[in-house]
Amino acid sequence: MDVVFHEDSMYFSSKSKLQGEYHKEIQTLDYDYHISEEDEFGQFELVNQEAGELDMSGQQFGSEDVFTEIPNQSSSAEGVLNLEPDPFMKRLPHRHNRGIPKPIYEPELSTKVQYPMSNYVSNHRLSESNKSFVNQLSTVVIPNSVQEALADPRWKAAMNEEMKSLQKNETWELIECPPGKKPAGCRWIYTVKYKADGSIERFKARLVAKGYTQTYGIDYTETFAPVAKINTVRVLLSLAANLDWPLQQFDVKNVFLHGELSKEVYMNLPPGCMVSEKQCQKVCKLKKSLYGLKQSPRAWFGRFTKSMRAFGYCQSNSDHTLFLKKQHGKITTLIVYVDDMIVTGNDTEERKALQNYLFREFEIKDLGPLKYFLGIEVSRSSEGIFLFQIKYALDLLQETGMSGCQPVNTPIEEVSQYMHNPGEQHMNAIMHILRYLKNAPGKGILFTKNVDHQSIEVYTDADWAGAVDDRRSTSGYFTFVGGNLVTWKSKK
Repeated sequence: MDVVFHEDSMYFSSKSKLQGEYHKEIQTLDYDYHISEEDEFGQFELVNQEAGELDMSGQQFGSEDVFTEIPNQSSSAEGVLNLEPDPFMKRLPHRHNRGIPKPIYEPELSTKVQYPMSNYVSNHRLSESNKSFVNQLSTVVIPNSVQEALADPRWKAAMNEEMKSLQKNETWELIECPPGKKPAGCRWIYTVKYKADGSIERFKARLVAKGYTQTYGIDYTETFAPVAKINTVRVLLSLAANLDWPLQQFDVKNVFLHGELSKEVYMNLPPGCMVSEKQCQKVCKLKKSLYGLKQSPRAWFGRFTKSMRAFGYCQSNSDHTLFLKKQHGKITTLIVYVDDMIVTGNDTEERKALQNYLFREFEIKDLGPLKYFLGIEVSRSSEGIFLFQIKYALDLLQETGMSGCQPVNTPIEEVSQYMHNPGEQHMNAIMHILRYLKNAPGKGILFTKNVDHQSIEVYTDADWAGAVDDRRSTSGYFTFVGGNLVTWKSKK
């Protein structure tokens, strides 16, 4: 799959195919590598390649070692850059324990899993639409590289759609890189968007600039932009549960492309695209902000705030991402986290007017009733609003190789205070936490309807010199708004 330039336009075509096959893959807690086929001498050959996507000059980004079999190389047309890995790979010196972490950090699993995850995950209390949604979240596989994405026609189409959007928005122009300017790199990010009923809406590919290579004062100045506080979100959900307010979710398509850049920024061509020989040395001069740039969030939020104020909304003093409008004794609220918005309130006409206004100002998509926000899954019924994180828990267990571990029934205390100087005993404590998550991945918080939705209750306590090593105290508090738990904290 390639990207071809025609009159300053780029698109992915289906001319080239990935070469080589990747064989048996072994994943551990600390390593991700591949083993090649056994050679004629009965030995396995390991080769090293720098991790990261290939840019248009054939360079690679990243610092992690990835072990893979050398694929068969094929010739390409003159002036065309392909996606094949670099054939000139260093051979690693022999090391008997290469890629093998300490066995204490992973469970001892036999060929047959003794504690399958299916014994600890249950969705029998969810509605049919929520069951479908939760299952889709857990089964879709996100590609980890451009090569994996190009092997799936669904992700190819998503990459084509993203490039067309960038062209339509006139995000950049191709020029020769000016002397003394260092272009930033870019990479592809892949996500899946879901409908309100839980079915897959579309596969989404996002081109993201590597903003960490930007230089302060040259490529950007101010970068701060507020994002929604999770405590504010919980308060809104408690009000919605108590007052039967509807929760509607919106998404802004290509949100950062609405911001205007005040500095000159140059970027390499997108990974995976194929260009002519005379164009492969050119760079993208950005005319609009792009995901990944340090100044993009600030440029977008400034534009969005200006539009909301023009429509009669005011910002909350405690959370600037919360916009409020009161009229005729009714209220409408909107909270935004980058490109995700939640709208609620008791003014039906104003919510409809706000939706129409946002559709005119930006390219907005109505995602229907709130189901998934900031990694939190939301299920609503007559009993209230239930917040849980099955997907996050299962992903965490999968990434750490603990999906088949033996579960435990109790969590553990006093772990995060050792993050500045962790040791082996602290790693064991983390393994205990993961085993606890294995036992209860579907636990969450239920926001119910209560008599007094305006009540605020705060409970606090502290031990006295409870830490035996330094004799310091640990204090904590938790807050109820409308009878529902919305904030909590523990601090030494």
